[in-house]
Amino acid sequence: MHNRLDLSLLRVGAPLPDWSLEKIFEEEPPQKEAFLGKPLLILFFSLGCPGCLGRAIPYANRMVYELGDQIQVLGIHTNFESLDVSTEKFAKARKEFAIRFPFFKDKNYDTTFLNYGAGGTPHWILVDKDSTVVYSIFGSDPNNALLRLELKMRELGQISFAE
Repeated sequence: MHNRLDLSLLRVGAPLPDWSLEKIFEEEPPQKEAFLGKPLLILFFSLGCPGCLGRAIPYANRMVYELGDQIQVLGIHTNFESLDVSTEKFAKARKEFAIRFPFFKDKNYDTTFLNYGAGGTPHWILVDKDSTVVYSIFGSDPNNALLRLELKMRELGQISFAE
């Protein structure tokens, strides 16, 4: 089968596939094993995406702020339009949007994005504490994607939300 969707290495219920990331700042990209022990929320985003800047990054920041002792967040900047983003632009965005989570560039702009079968930006991957993929969803609508994502985090049972 040559359907692009069948090429995705990501499967719900299976271990998280390896990623291919490049550093932006001084910090080297982590291996996925560095995130064992706590659930991991991966955000594929782009600085050219209004939904990423207006809703997804603030949501990911909220997860770090409210649940940082229970969940880890990793940002992967993807750019499927193959436009390079300068380190200065990343630094400006990190400050302007008060990004509280580590983020790295996707290798060759979109390698991990494609390997994980992401639908666009923003795209979320939820992984449990043992590195098993629990959920994958595209979007940042608070009444759809973000609501569903939060429901999956609650169902996971490894995260306690304040009521």
